[in-house]
Formats: sequence, C-alpha cells, structure tokens
Amino acid sequence: MTQRPYVIDEMISAKAIAARIEVLAREIEAEFADTDKLVVVGLLRGSFVFIADLVRDLDLPIEVDFLEASSYGDSTESSREVRILKDLRGAIEGRDVLVVEDIVDTGFTLSHVISLLKSRKPARMRVIALLDKPSRREITVHADWIGFEIPDEFVVGYGIDFAQRNRNLPFIGKVRFND
Repeated sequence: MTQRPYVIDEMISAKAIAARIEVLAREIEAEFADTDKLVVVGLLRGSFVFIADLVRDLDLPIEVDFLEASSYGDSTESSREVRILKDLRGAIEGRDVLVVEDIVDTGFTLSHVISLLKSRKPARMRVIALLDKPSRREITVHADWIGFEIPDEFVVGYGIDFAQRNRNLPFIGKVRFND
C-alpha cells in the first residue's frame, strides 16, 4: 500500500493531556471510592498510552486487562464491522470495570464493546474516552468521562495511529494530507 503524503499539526499538547488526565483520575477515584479492586480495561491498540498514564494517576486498587477490537484496519474510515481480535484474560462478572477508549468516532466499536462486556455481568461499568468526535456519531453511545471533544479531523499521536504510524507522538495531532 502506498501511503499518501501528509503532515501533522499539533492539536492537543502533551501538557494539556497530562493536566486533563489528572482531573479525570480524581473524578474516577470519587466514583469508585468504595471498590475493592477496579478492573481497568484498555481497548487496544489506541488506548495503551492513555491507560498507562491514567492508571499511574489513580489512587485505587486496580487490575489492568486489555481487549482488542477493530473496525478500521489501515483505513481512515470505519468499516462499521467490529471484530474482537483479543479478548479479556480475566472474568469481570460481579466486578467494577472501567473501559478506557482512545477515541469515540462513529460509535460502532464502543457500542459493540459495551454490549459485550455488559453481557458478562459486571457489578458496575463506566467508560472513559480520551477523545470524542460527536459530529461523526452514527450510533448512540455514552462515555461517562471525556478527555477532549474534537472536531471531525483525522488525528494521530498519544497511542493513536494512521496505518500503524505516529502512535509514539507525545501529543494529539491533526493529519493534513498533501494531495
């Protein structure tokens, strides 16, 4: 596959992300103050940087697990077909769960994951997303916490990729194609 040339403009700085995560962590601690252990479920691959920073900021007993779901592949558009590529290792029945998503776009992936995890009967389940693009929503889905609402732009960085590139950027950047 030949990749179209593009440039990346910084949209949300690393400093702004860190500050927002600190605020979100305090709100999550308040919500789960009574938990004996919170299962933090990261949706791979895009959430891995976000979940790492978030759990370091949480002053709660936690367990971390991962679920990999995909509806994009190497495209900039959702296929609307959600596939589970890696399932949780542990059971969540009767446990408190926090689902960590990188970005809510069309809503298809998160809706599918929420339905799947609810069927496993957690005691309580909440969702946090670093980024939200409400203008792209095609299916109703709710995140309890949102880091940043962004316009309809294709973004990379801070774990989010374009064809497996740019995940290592410390900021969220907008992709501008040069064609």
